Amino acid sequence: MGEIVSLKLHRKRKERAAKAETAAENRVQFGRGKAERKLTDALNEKAAKDISSHKREE
Repeated sequence: MGEIVSLKLHRKRKERAAKAETAAENRVQFGRGKAERKLTDALNEKAAKDISSHKREE
């Protein structure tokens, strides 16, 4: 015979795991410091400026 499983506990564990996964994704997405965000923005601006400077004007 199989083990008796509490469905309530199983549901709660599943919800906790989903929340932990969401938290991990948010840490990756939003977990950067101010200096790192500024550096990324500056690099993106420079790249856009370099690309636009190579365009021919009509």
